[in-house]
Amino acid sequence: MQLIDTHTHLYSETFDEDRGAMIQRALSCGVTDFFIPAIDSTYTERMFALEKKYPNRMHLMTGVHPTHVKENYKEELNHVASLLRQRSFCALGEIGIDLYWDKTFLKEQQEAFDLQIQWAKEHKLPFVIHCRDAFDEVFEVLDGHDSKDLRGIFHCFTGTLDQAKQALSYNLKLGIGGVVTFKNGKIDQFLNQIPLSEIVLETDAPYLAPVPFRGKRNESSYIQEVASKVAEVYNLPFAEIASITSKNALAIFK
Repeated sequence: MQLIDTHTHLYSETFDEDRGAMIQRALSCGVTDFFIPAIDSTYTERMFALEKKYPNRMHLMTGVHPTHVKENYKEELNHVASLLRQRSFCALGEIGIDLYWDKTFLKEQQEAFDLQIQWAKEHKLPFVIHCRDAFDEVFEVLDGHDSKDLRGIFHCFTGTLDQAKQALSYNLKLGIGGVVTFKNGKIDQFLNQIPLSEIVLETDAPYLAPVPFRGKRNESSYIQEVASKVAEVYNLPFAEIASITSKNALAIFK
């Protein structure tokens, strides 16, 4: 049985003590592919090292995470542009807008998000969106693009049914992770109104561990808990959820 983690930060310092064992646990439970989002230039070498060790398993993205769009954001964007010229990536990500921690750089976040979508289109790549307390702002940027030219994932989707439908209108899939298992997560209340063809599974490890690991370090093997909850929500067998969401993921990243 195949499971795919479409969003996992396996290069995080949190895994430095047991990275190999943690990845082996995921492989042992059927996770075949790991899609690795970027944060900023300080993690590039760690990402390359991970890919070198697991060349057929790890699929790297490049991009500037919105919470790392600061005074030096143009330098960070230049780093991404340089990487795109040098080698191939599976996606631009994670990119987007985050107004939860800091609203100071909203204008710069919007500019960086829009530019990185342009690069994704130029390189015929999907992109992976980070959105926190910023649905309207993210949708405003997406409205500036023709949805026919877009392809990607709305990572860690935590919005309403209407917001889910709007995200899908841009030709994006919904990334469903640990939040679907939370009692106050709410997305489990309407998720089955979204066609299963429109979702992919993710962990966002080491963040947002699903129940029963909530509050602890997340890891890619816990995608089993996400898949189990999604199977319950759709009233379908676990194996069917695993199969369909894996096909969805591979179709996006090609």
